Amino acid sequence: MCHIQLKAISKSYANNDVIKGIDISVEDGEFMVFVGPSGCGKSTTLRMIAGLESISSGDLFIDGVRSNDMHPSERGAAMVFQSYALYPHMTVRENMGFSLKMAGLKRAQRDEQVAHAADILQISDLLDRYPKELSGGQRQRVAIGRAIVRKPKVFLFDEPLSNLDASLRVSMRIELSRLHKQLKTTMIYVTHDQVEAMTMGDRIAIFNAGRVEQIGRPVDVYRRPANKFVAQFLGSPTINFIARPTPSSAPELLSLWNQFGSLSSSAVSVGIRPENIRLVASQEGVPAKVVLVEYLGDTLIVHFKVNGCEEILKARQSDAQLPVEVGDLINVQVNPDAVLAFDEQGKLI
Repeated sequence: MCHIQLKAISKSYANNDVIKGIDISVEDGEFMVFVGPSGCGKSTTLRMIAGLESISSGDLFIDGVRSNDMHPSERGAAMVFQSYALYPHMTVRENMGFSLKMAGLKRAQRDEQVAHAADILQISDLLDRYPKELSGGQRQRVAIGRAIVRKPKVFLFDEPLSNLDASLRVSMRIELSRLHKQLKTTMIYVTHDQVEAMTMGDRIAIFNAGRVEQIGRPVDVYRRPANKFVAQFLGSPTINFIARPTPSSAPELLSLWNQFGSLSSSAVSVGIRPENIRLVASQEGVPAKVVLVEYLGDTLIVHFKVNGCEEILKARQSDAQLPVEVGDLINVQVNPDAVLAFDEQGKLI
């Protein structure tokens, strides 16, 4: 097990600051996910932990030992890359045991550890194949197995599932979560996919432009985002934002705002997730016009326009059989207990 601590970590290339003083603590045995849009600094942070990138300023501690200048091989970390990075001329067995061979382990010891890792990953029947004979998911398992045999203190995953198709990504997410529970080893996982972050992480750290906006359990971050960026990044379809209307705004918008209940005077906008808006009878809600309907099998997403509101809003309905079509006039109602209020700086109130 391994505790990782980043204190005021920064990274610069010439005059370009890509990581701007971040603080993160990853507990022993925790599955921490770094998530954020492309170019936000999450992979660079992972590479600094691994020792593949130098740290411009700040302190990295691995199990309480300052590790800024420690050689990568001495950090007890094993990294799994997006590209698999398997040797094409080696069998699965040879790929998985290569680092052990370089460390001087005898053949019998190597084979034992490789066999154990292959059993964990359920790829024992693939050990004599070459990478070209494997599917994408099998190659990824081999790459993970190569990390397991090293018995690292911490696993570092850099978008390992991004090259897989949608259905395989789901099964591999399940496998990685199972692997974490079985090995009980500290894992740090980088992804731009919010679904991966929400379903896999014990906690998630949301990155944005070289900063960490919020760290917390997925359910807590989703329900109480620190600011509008986090609120908008998490959730599909994305959250609805509605600006505070003026007294002269359209009656429909004023009526919608009144559904939000008592709000702080400093609230300049609110956020309401699509699942917290429902279609109701005309006497209950606010009138709106349907502009798009997306059928998703068991649910549907209704895009609608409320008079006076600049944004097109979205409601997620669990009843996919609702007779709703483009151009229909509907009525909507908001769950006031689920409304998020934001101040002028975009911070949650």
